[in-house]
Amino acid sequence: MSNTTYSSLDETRRILDFVLSHVSLPLDAEHIRKNVTFTAARNYPYFPIPFKEMEVTAALKAIEGSLGAALADLRKPSEETRHVTVNLEKTTAFLFQAYLATVGGLGKLDPQVKTLLKDTDLLQAQSNPYRRMSANLYETKRPGEYYHIHGSLEASTTLQMLGLEPFRPDLVDHNAIVDTIESKVKLHTIEELEELNLQNRQAGIPALKHEEFLRTQHGKTNINLPPWSVDNIEATTPPFAMPKLGDNRRPLAGIKVLELCRIIAGPVMGRILAEYGADVLKITSPNLSDVPFFQVDGNMGKHAAELDLKSPAGREIFEALIEDADVILDGYRPGALAKLGYSPESFAERAQKRGKGFVYVNENCFGYEGEWAQRPGWQQIADCVTGVAWEQGRFMGLNEPVVPPFPISDYGTGCMGAIAALTGLYHRATRGGSWHGKASLMHYDLLLFKVGQYPEAVQSTLRETAGKELLLLRHSHSVDQISGTALRQMRKIFPDLFNMHKVGEEWYSDAYKANVAVVSPVVQIDGVKLGFSRASRPNGTDKPTWDFSYDKDSLKNGVTNGA
Repeated sequence: MSNTTYSSLDETRRILDFVLSHVSLPLDAEHIRKNVTFTAARNYPYFPIPFKEMEVTAALKAIEGSLGAALADLRKPSEETRHVTVNLEKTTAFLFQAYLATVGGLGKLDPQVKTLLKDTDLLQAQSNPYRRMSANLYETKRPGEYYHIHGSLEASTTLQMLGLEPFRPDLVDHNAIVDTIESKVKLHTIEELEELNLQNRQAGIPALKHEEFLRTQHGKTNINLPPWSVDNIEATTPPFAMPKLGDNRRPLAGIKVLELCRIIAGPVMGRILAEYGADVLKITSPNLSDVPFFQVDGNMGKHAAELDLKSPAGREIFEALIEDADVILDGYRPGALAKLGYSPESFAERAQKRGKGFVYVNENCFGYEGEWAQRPGWQQIADCVTGVAWEQGRFMGLNEPVVPPFPISDYGTGCMGAIAALTGLYHRATRGGSWHGKASLMHYDLLLFKVGQYPEAVQSTLRETAGKELLLLRHSHSVDQISGTALRQMRKIFPDLFNMHKVGEEWYSDAYKANVAVVSPVVQIDGVKLGFSRASRPNGTDKPTWDFSYDKDSLKNGVTNGA
């Protein structure tokens, strides 16, 4: 393989320039360009995909790090310009870090790992193989047209709307499950499935080619919007200086982040802010399902508590937490928290009453403008509607869509949400007011299309290294099968990506009573200390309080960036 005709480092630089020209930042773009260095051992992509996800996310990490450096200067000015370094191998590891994380030496695809996890899969949407396939891509009544049904974390509603039983303990074979569910999906056209989805408030979507998406009204509305945005929602509260608490080398030391998110993209926002030193308190409901293993990686650096916001007692505690919060992260379906009285507007009003601004960040699937803005969704939904899945299928030599391996878009979107939060904090410190950041899976996918796919020669090389097993998969294979197949091949040919001494760190987690290995922070900043203060824990482990002083976790190995 010759890397002479394609350079990931050069392309990352080009993409950084592109992104900087399409977003509004409080920092001078030329300052960012001058003070960022990208490094790579391979200078070539790793994932068996047609999109430049590694290069795009490395560019995003450069912006994230530049904002982190600027916030560090607000806390303790540096006599010299702080240089930001982003490594492409670490960026690659970041983009599939859930598949690199282990607890007790066991990873996501190890069946025995369930014995070490808290069972938050309350409705068996993940653990039951039949119900798991209620979130999958199937062919419809018209040959060549596909629809991604999505039972989310509940499954029964989607299965029943198709005329299927919510539980089938007799069905355990993958092919038999696919035949059972796809035979029902094939009874309906896309239009009929859309109507069923609307009636049942489910998260399904047709798998569109990119040109088809651009012809939709939603595509037309969103294609020219920036990848993320940060808007002022009240301008009366005065500037609030970055707290002079704790280690002054940690840019967000003393900043309190209230995270209201599940699964991947939302929790990634909080995980990144924890890397920069924020106290992140993740609040989940004891009545809502969550994916147990994603908490091993996603809850790193945080405290995790449970509150029922529909109960008076839960609301009272939550109201007290809000009073001290600086950042609110909202990753629930559009309007869910607003119905409980927690909207951006309500936080603007609260800010004026307490005299200190909030930074409120939304992460969703479809963006915030257009006819589908209120639709629920997940990564696979965004990948299917924007055309990413069709391009993945074409990359694999198929005339059908295939969801990409790994939740890569989730991690890129989480990075954009973290950038929005850092931007809001910088604005609050220098200009005052409250700020509303917005990031979405769809806009991350649209950014992938805007910067262009890999040249055909690069795609050909990636297909060769992908292995025959991956190229034999089809539209109806689950994301776990696709990811597992890609993972096994990548482990063979890129062993350094899986060397946690190089890309990760290991902690003893008192909550799991086991060692936890996770990918360490991607960004390095001169004179800045980045890293976690505690190991991950399952949802609901901690008390709903800002007192973080009682941790018993310990770092086993790994180097804190900037230490």
